[in-house]
Amino acid sequence: MMTPQTVLMCPPDHFEIAYVINPWMEGQFANTDAALARRQWDGLRAALERHAKVALEPPQRALPDIVFTANAGLVLGKKVIVSRFRSPERRGEEPHHRAFFADNGFEILDWPSDIPFEGAGDALFDRGQSLLWAGHGFRSAAAVPALLEKLLGRKTAALNLVDPRFYHLDTCLCPLDGGYLLYFPPAFEERSRALIESLVAPSKRIAVEEEDALKFCCNAVDLDGHVFVNGASDSLRSRLRGAGFTPVITPLSEFMKAGGAAKCLTLKLVEE
Repeated sequence: MMTPQTVLMCPPDHFEIAYVINPWMEGQFANTDAALARRQWDGLRAALERHAKVALEPPQRALPDIVFTANAGLVLGKKVIVSRFRSPERRGEEPHHRAFFADNGFEILDWPSDIPFEGAGDALFDRGQSLLWAGHGFRSAAAVPALLEKLLGRKTAALNLVDPRFYHLDTCLCPLDGGYLLYFPPAFEERSRALIESLVAPSKRIAVEEEDALKFCCNAVDLDGHVFVNGASDSLRSRLRGAGFTPVITPLSEFMKAGGAAKCLTLKLVEE
C-alpha cells in the first residue's frame, strides 16, 4: 500500500517579479497581479488537496521566489538535501528551507557550499524504475548528478539542459506513474536525449511539441493518476488520457511570468 502523499507549498503573500534571473522574467518587473496570483495558487492547492495533504512553508518578505517550493530541496525518505542556489537573489531562502526540514524531522545531508544544486527543480525520481533524473547546465552544476548518486545510493541519469527557457529540469521533463516520461526533447543536449531514449521505452515516452512546452506542460504535478498542469493542447490531453492519465488544467499565468508553474510551486515530501 502506497504511503499517502504530502505536498509542500508556500503561500504567495510576497510573490512578485523583483529581479530577472531567467528569460521568462524579462520585461515582467513589477508586472504581477497579486489578487490573481492568489486565486491561481488557491486553485492549484484546492485541486491537489483532493489527492494529497498540503503542508505549508511560511512566506518571507523580500524572498518572492520562495513560493517555488520545488527548489527547497530534494527529499528521499526522511533525508533531504537542501538547495544551494546559484542566483544570489535566492540564497536568502536557504536558511528558511533548512529550518522547515529540521522542524519536521528530516535529516539534512551535507552538501558542498560551492556546488549549486536547486533541489527537485533539477532532480526528479522516475516512477517506473529505481532511477533519479538529474539536470544541469543552467542552475545546478555538472558535478551534481555524480554527487547525488553517491549521497543517495540511487542510479542517476545526468541530463544536460541547453535551452535557457527551460533552465530547470522540471520545466522540460516530468516522470509519470508506470514509467511514463513527459518531456520536451529539444531542451536537452543530443547525448542527453539519447540517454533518455536508452532508458525509457518508446511506448512510455510522451514527447511534446514546443507549443505545449512553452505552456510549461512538463512542469506538472502527478498525483493519483492525475496530471496537474498550467496548460496543454487538446492533442496532448488526448495522449495523456490514452496513457491512462487524467489531465487537470489549473491556470498559473502569473507564476509563468517568473518562469514557474504547477511543479515549481510544489514539492513532494513523500519519496520512498
